Amino acid sequence: MSFIITADCIKCGACIEICPEKAIVEDDTQYIITDDCIECGLCLKECPLDAIKANNNKK
Repeated sequence: MSFIITADCIKCGACIEICPEKAIVEDDTQYIITDDCIECGLCLKECPLDAIKANNNKK
């Protein structure tokens, strides 16, 4: 399983601060989760808007 950041993201930075691998980076319009993600789920729990979702369609 992997995670995706949805359009509900307001770029508050909570996920970036909690990520132990620094796998969340700022894109032009929103944050994205890179391939460095270890799928720990900390970002999912930290997001105040539930803008991070599980993505079962991992490559």
